[in-house]
Amino acid sequence: MAFSAQASTVDDLLRETYVEIGHQGNWVTANRGRFREIVGATLELTNVRARLSRSESRRRVVSGVAELCWYLSGSNSGEPVVFYLPNYAAELEEDGTIHGGYGPRLFGQDEDAQIRNVIALLKENPTSRRAVVQIFDRSDHRSPRFKDIPCTCTMQFLLRDGRLHMVVSMRSNDAYVGLPHDVFAFTMLQEMVARSLNAEPGRYVHNAGSLHLYDQHEESVGVYLSEGYQSTTDGMPPMPPGDPWRQAEELVAAEAQVRAGVPYERVRLPTDPYWADLVRILAHHVARKSKDAEAMGQIADDMRDAILREFM
Repeated sequence: MAFSAQASTVDDLLRETYVEIGHQGNWVTANRGRFREIVGATLELTNVRARLSRSESRRRVVSGVAELCWYLSGSNSGEPVVFYLPNYAAELEEDGTIHGGYGPRLFGQDEDAQIRNVIALLKENPTSRRAVVQIFDRSDHRSPRFKDIPCTCTMQFLLRDGRLHMVVSMRSNDAYVGLPHDVFAFTMLQEMVARSLNAEPGRYVHNAGSLHLYDQHEESVGVYLSEGYQSTTDGMPPMPPGDPWRQAEELVAAEAQVRAGVPYERVRLPTDPYWADLVRILAHHVARKSKDAEAMGQIADDMRDAILREFM
């Protein structure tokens, strides 16, 4: 049974999705376990800046920012993402890479620099319908099989009336673990491309061939749903106008310092407060892991955005 949902916040979208899968999902057993599945789902987030869950159980801003930094680095080395998301260790190949890493596919060189190429295309022809980034590749089918292949097939960008819409196609989507991360990272990328085109972000449409919930997450989903409805007005602040890519480079460099154990006061933060706050989220996470209460307090005090400060 196909399913579609539209909401202005990611929490509203997640609630509707989880309830629908619980009611209508069919049980399937596959290589990675047993799950309830809806075949053919379309989810639309109308306010892309409301991309962070405000709930107690799903507010995973650290992992979303970490995954975004991994994409922006252009690398598929596993260490940067495993540091924040240990479950990725199961996807490591013998050489320490994660085959399905999106970074090289999004930000490679020359013809593989797909995001740069899409921006150039839309600057030349704003109404183009060819602004498509291909993530899943035919080589992903080859044998011997890789541990991880991309769940995302394509990303399409459509510039209409000064707003940049994004349509994503997924072959498979874990609605509990993967979906919130995907919405965060992809809408951030949408806003970055929009800023590159001097446009505002528009609608975000997320299509999944298999949208599913594993049985081991059903209890956690129940806890999430029991929290009730979250804010429908608050979201991240608008991304600063202008070309975001220099700030993105500064974000990636600062994240590497945080991961390497550089003390917070010595980390070279991005010059723009919006991007610096993203680094502070990661630095606060590292300070919490090391039980450095003084650093945690300083980082929280330095946060510029009140909404993001709540996640600390």
